[in-house]
Amino acid sequence: MKLLKQFPLLLFSVLLSFSQVIAQDDIDKLLNQSADDAEKLVSAYAAPLMKSVSSGLNQGWYNTAKPHKVAGIDITVTANLMNIPKKEMFYNVADLDLQVVDLDPSSPHYKSPSQKLAPTIFGSEDEPVFVVNDPTNGDYGDTFNGPGGIDLKKNIKMNSMPVPIAHLGIGLPKGTDLKIRFVPTVDLGDEGQLKMIGFGLMHDVKQWIPGVRALPFDLSAFVAYTKFELSTEFDDEGTRNAKGVFEMNATTIQALISKKISVLTVYGGLGYNIAKSKLALQGEYDINDDGDFNDAREKNPFDLKFGSSGPRMTAGFRLKLAVLTLHADYTLQKYNCLTVGVGLSIR
Repeated sequence: MKLLKQFPLLLFSVLLSFSQVIAQDDIDKLLNQSADDAEKLVSAYAAPLMKSVSSGLNQGWYNTAKPHKVAGIDITVTANLMNIPKKEMFYNVADLDLQVVDLDPSSPHYKSPSQKLAPTIFGSEDEPVFVVNDPTNGDYGDTFNGPGGIDLKKNIKMNSMPVPIAHLGIGLPKGTDLKIRFVPTVDLGDEGQLKMIGFGLMHDVKQWIPGVRALPFDLSAFVAYTKFELSTEFDDEGTRNAKGVFEMNATTIQALISKKISVLTVYGGLGYNIAKSKLALQGEYDINDDGDFNDAREKNPFDLKFGSSGPRMTAGFRLKLAVLTLHADYTLQKYNCLTVGVGLSIR
């Protein structure tokens, strides 16, 4: 349960830090130079967080392919550790096709003209140094710092992003389970709030297949959807109605199979994930420090979209001791994931 409490605070602190970074004078300089360059840099910086967490919302839904009997229930809490590849600790500025700014050779992780590395949000805490490289620009040659990362391995002690989730399963007629995830709007202090809702359906398809229904295993179809929202408001000088917003939508479609042997159940899943997310700065920002908000780029300066969709394959096991269940599984997908969980299951 400690992880469940810490995860929203971790995301909240990341979003708040991101919002504060954007409000810094140096980032204002970047927006003043080129809004297109700014969007590319912010998108590359935030992409691993947005993609891994939205993918993580598709984890932890099941630990067997056998639905409950009618009115059976389970309450399960899972911790999903999304693996962040080492290559996503940095992004290569040389790949972004920037027009006005560039990574300065004095930047801590600059390697060569083709390897201009800057940390993503999960990477090194070292701040990259950018330079205005357009000779027609009045600020040509000026340098400014970009945001460093949170150094995931140093502060979390592993290259993994934790995504804890709790859900309720309810047995319905005709071999069907309804699964629900719900977090009402949670106040994270004066400046932020989060909420989450998700629904899943698991249906026994073996019962409809002649010649298969009598075989000693369980086979089900599964589909689920989760929506997660996290926002923070801030009223720094030079802002009006300003807030940062995370929005994540995750859908998974899978075929599940399991086999129970005494207290042990071995299960697996094969399917497809659709994960979409948005990171936006909404409101008005006096980027050019002229005392008003008349410039178009000063209103809703960022609205970035991210996607992380693809096939997935899961294998795991569950121990059921009376009503207590313990389970663990591993999923191969774009961001591989180790899931462990504990629950109470009746009927």
